[in-house]
Amino acid sequence: MSTPSESSLLSRVPVVPVVVVDDLAHAVPVARALVAGGLPVIELTLRTPVALDAIRAIAAEVPEILVGAGTIVTPGQAKEARDAGAQFLVSPGSTPSLLGAMGDTGLPFLPGTATVSEVLAVLEAGYTELKFFPAEASGGAAFLKSIAAPVPAARFCPTGGITAASAASYLALPNVGCVGGSWLTPADALGAGDWDRIARLASEAAALR
Repeated sequence: MSTPSESSLLSRVPVVPVVVVDDLAHAVPVARALVAGGLPVIELTLRTPVALDAIRAIAAEVPEILVGAGTIVTPGQAKEARDAGAQFLVSPGSTPSLLGAMGDTGLPFLPGTATVSEVLAVLEAGYTELKFFPAEASGGAAFLKSIAAPVPAARFCPTGGITAASAASYLALPNVGCVGGSWLTPADALGAGDWDRIARLASEAAALR
C-alpha cells in the first residue's frame, strides 16, 4: 500500500474491524453484520486455530467484504493467509524477512511500526502505508501528531487500545487514514450471536468519517 487513494485500504473505511474468531460458525455471520453496518472490511487475526478456515469461509460466502489477515508474525503465515483467500495482510511489527514475504504474496499489506526508526526503515523499503501498533501503549495520537511534520510520507492505521471514544482523536490527524478496532465485535456479542448489536456498532463506527 503506497498512495492514499480510493483503492487504498486506509481510504475505504474509518474503522477496520479487528476480529478474533474462535468458533468457525461465527465467521460468515459476523462478516455479514459488518457489511450491514456499513463497514465492508474485516481483519481476521491469526490467533486461533480456526482463523484460516474463517478467512476461507468469508472469502467464499461474503464476496462483498474485503477480508484480510492480521497478526502476520512469520513469513510462512503470509503465504498461508493468501492461499486461504486473504485480500490484504497486517503485521504487528516488521522485519526484513517478514516484509519480503508479505511483498512476495502480491497482496497489499500494512507493516507494523511502533517507533520513528521502524517507520523510517519501512519507508526505506518502499512502503508508505503502515500500521502503528500498539497505538495507545506506544504514545497514541500524540505520538502520531508529533511525527507528522518530520515524517510526512508515512500514513497510518493505528491499532491497539483504541475505543469508540478515542477513535475520533486519531482520525482527525492528517497522517491517519483509518484506525483498527476490536470494540466492534465484543466477545460476548460473538458468543451470543448478537449480529444486530455488531451491525449497530459498525454503523456507529462508519459514521466517524
